[in-house]
Amino acid sequence: MHRFANPARFQRLAAVILPWAAGIAVLATLAGLWTGLVTSPPDYQQGDTVRIMYVHVPAAWMSLFVYTTMAAAAVAALVWRHPLAEVYARAAAPLGAGFTAICLITGSLWGEPMWGTWWVWDARLTSVLILFFLYLGFMALVNAFDDPTRGAKAGSILLLVGVVNVPIIKFSVDWWNTLHQPASVLRLDGPTIYGDMLVPLFIMFAAFKAYFIAVVIVRMRAELAARKVQAMRLTQAARAPELSAAE
Repeated sequence: MHRFANPARFQRLAAVILPWAAGIAVLATLAGLWTGLVTSPPDYQQGDTVRIMYVHVPAAWMSLFVYTTMAAAAVAALVWRHPLAEVYARAAAPLGAGFTAICLITGSLWGEPMWGTWWVWDARLTSVLILFFLYLGFMALVNAFDDPTRGAKAGSILLLVGVVNVPIIKFSVDWWNTLHQPASVLRLDGPTIYGDMLVPLFIMFAAFKAYFIAVVIVRMRAELAARKVQAMRLTQAARAPELSAAE
């Protein structure tokens, strides 16, 4: 991890990864949509409505994955002062919020024909909604201070406090009675989903993951460039009185 703390080294690595991630995202999205919407069979109970799963479930997985990596970045920022950890958290937060919003919206679209309601305040839906607010809260908090360092520290603390919500989301269907079915993919005894449905599900997850990697790299590079420009402006502003005196 510390090996890539140098922004220049990160930029070189990002230049190699970015085109591959973008290419995989495009190809996997096309393959996932084709297999999920065309070739996969309808569910024996839900019919074609089950196809919402191929967007809803990968978005839910990504919402948890992104927040977990942001919490890990918060540890790196607070403990080791990793220079890119804060940059990553800032870059990843809007993407995580987007995945969570997709999860909530597609879940409502799926729930209405299956449950007869768009929303219920059960443990799974409520905890995912809290996750969405944690993303929004982080983005607001890091920009709420005039001193960026204080904002980054406050945001890191919020991430570490909020990470307790991740296992609650994961195990909510096991701990409480909810409308959601128990886990059917990530199980100790193996998935219970038919293979023709499981394959497009994993392809779409790969597409979402590759998309996230590509976009977060672009956002991190833009943030690093903006900080470099800001540092140059501060240096010029500090040297301005000396230049004026010399003239």
